[in-house]
Amino acid sequence: MQLEQSPMQRQTRLLEAAAQVGHAVTSLLDLDALFNQVVDIICDTYNFYYAGVFLIDPYQPQYAALRTGRGEIGRKMVEQGHKLEIADTSMIGWCINHKQARIAPNVGMDAVRIGSPLLPETRSEMALPLIVGDQVIGALTIQSAVENPFTEMDITSLQAMADQLAIAIANARTHAQAQRRAHLLETAAQVGRSITSILDLDTLLSKTVDLICESYGFYYAAVFLMDMTGQWAVLCAGHGDAGRAMLERGHKLKVADTSMIGWCIKHKEARIALDVGQEAVRFENPLLPDTRSEMALPLIVGDRVIGAVSVQSTAKAAFNHDDITSLQAMANLLTVAIDNARLLLELEEAHRELVRTKTFEAIATATGEAVHWIGNKAMPIPVTVKRLNSDIAQFALAAGELARQAPPEAQSQLPAQLARDFADTFDQAMPEARPAFDELRQMPLDKARRVLTAESVSEDLALIDESARLILAVKEGLIGPTREHKPRPAMIQDVAKDAVVQLGIAPEMIAYAVADNTPRVRVDTTQMSRVFANLLKNAVEAMEGLALDKQRITLGVHPSAEKDFVQVTITDSGCGISAADLDKIWVTFYTTKNSKVHPGLGLSACSQVVQQMDGKISAQSEVGSGATFTLLLPVVRPGGQASLPPGDKSFLLLDDDDDWRRFAQSTLTSAGYRVRTSATVKDVDPVSFDRIIVDQTLEQAKVLDVLRVVKQATVVTSSLTVEQTTNLLQAGARDVLLKPYTAQELATLL
Repeated sequence: MQLEQSPMQRQTRLLEAAAQVGHAVTSLLDLDALFNQVVDIICDTYNFYYAGVFLIDPYQPQYAALRTGRGEIGRKMVEQGHKLEIADTSMIGWCINHKQARIAPNVGMDAVRIGSPLLPETRSEMALPLIVGDQVIGALTIQSAVENPFTEMDITSLQAMADQLAIAIANARTHAQAQRRAHLLETAAQVGRSITSILDLDTLLSKTVDLICESYGFYYAAVFLMDMTGQWAVLCAGHGDAGRAMLERGHKLKVADTSMIGWCIKHKEARIALDVGQEAVRFENPLLPDTRSEMALPLIVGDRVIGAVSVQSTAKAAFNHDDITSLQAMANLLTVAIDNARLLLELEEAHRELVRTKTFEAIATATGEAVHWIGNKAMPIPVTVKRLNSDIAQFALAAGELARQAPPEAQSQLPAQLARDFADTFDQAMPEARPAFDELRQMPLDKARRVLTAESVSEDLALIDESARLILAVKEGLIGPTREHKPRPAMIQDVAKDAVVQLGIAPEMIAYAVADNTPRVRVDTTQMSRVFANLLKNAVEAMEGLALDKQRITLGVHPSAEKDFVQVTITDSGCGISAADLDKIWVTFYTTKNSKVHPGLGLSACSQVVQQMDGKISAQSEVGSGATFTLLLPVVRPGGQASLPPGDKSFLLLDDDDDWRRFAQSTLTSAGYRVRTSATVKDVDPVSFDRIIVDQTLEQAKVLDVLRVVKQATVVTSSLTVEQTTNLLQAGARDVLLKPYTAQELATLL
């Protein structure tokens, strides 16, 4: 109950209260301490029942939230998050809405007042706006347990206090903002100094997320980088146990409007969710259950997004403008640091590649010259062996015939004469054999004949023939791939698929991952067919011994992150390659398999072919975890697009439903030709078409079987050799041509 005071006493108390409030607002920069002291001064000085300070919620500006209230009741209301809508539905809402004081001498008679069950004794109330300049920042509520307690003097002095309080709030906010901005700038500088001095990418990213959380006090931070396809953002570093768990799972997010990270990368803009429960595109992560607000910041180099940073807090509305500015500055520094680390990695890799390439070139050149010389020397051997076998057979027959016909006195002379005659045939091909035939002259005829026709001689000649043919095969395997080089535009996915089918790899063993926007590359398709054949054979052999359901090859084709290249990957689930062997596998004659069966030429030839086409080839593997071979092949430079001349002929395309068939069908149809497609010759009448084009590589049929039914068809192939051309022409093909991969080549075929 309020005690009666004389006007003089009350004026004195009011002046003292004003002085106390004035001292508080000039000495206290902690808003909570200031508010508590002001409401205590008001209640104690004026003998009021209750006082409280409301401030406009910066994140929900349609509400005024109670910041401080008198006593235990005020504390409970603050804990409950008490707030009032800024509208004509409460004293506080009306006062802020209209920027003027409102007094209810009798609360029971005020239409806009909302009573609180925690303040049952309130009989009168005053609401005073807190105004700085022309901006209302909140309001002061003062409540009394008696009706009509407010005098003109009270209202004047209390409004003066409210004005002082508003100025103090503005000053404190300005000071806090300045301090926070200074802290954020120092934090950003500290993070910048730390991350820009780290050149190891993994260490850089791990250190960055930890620094962000430690320096800013955030719950979680993570760095995502774009993968090679440009379709996924892959987690590369995450803070704490949750980050480690997600890294182990290979966590990634689609670059799309389905997550904060995906959206920010796609749109090249920061995205902020002050309340994640209200965010439409956020990815709900079960490993981060306490997140209440989140920010995603893009990492941009030039006009290219390389990834994004995620920052998460356990508090709602945790980010203000200064946080965003500071964190974006930090993200920009991180982008530079990542780019520098990547450039260093690329420089180191380029140096290693240069050293490796030059080493392999030197080895290949020396080996090639040696094999070429040996091959030239070995080339006549198979012909000579064949002739010797024939001569031996003739000698045996002649010796037998002479032995039967010669008189007894001439028998002793026959071995020498026959041996001399036979040895003469060896002089040019194998002069070192003459001493052996000198011995034959001293032998009886029957013994000489047995020596020359013995099984051991035939075995020796067979061994010589086999060794010579192996030398010639090595020469062809090593030098053949670089003998011809006719690059042209090609659908590399079609060349790779043809190699898969030609090797007879079971469909359930192979999986394709081909991007829709893959451009054509410039390669020699025949040579690339050899490359794919070697790599696929290696993949199949690496999986030998595994259960059939464990044998898996994935063939991927998509644009490379490295400009002007298409990336092709062949990944198997086999035994893998040790780190010690990874650098050696490209060396001629080096093999990790049985050297009698595998001479170690395949990968060396692959490396030569790819480098000759201005491409790159590399391998990644761990023992027991399979292997991935990666090829980077140059894309076709943009140029004028030729078109087919118009026509009205009918075409039958016998091919599997693949990229090449769709290209040929679309190109022919757009020029006015009538086109029928089929994967087999069944249910097709070949006679009804003007022109038939058959792909040599078919999944459901053999081309030779097709040619028995379809006469005068043009066979197209991604890999052209003299032997296969001869076989196809003999089987009835009209022509055998390299498969056209452009409209201009298709026009030439027509």
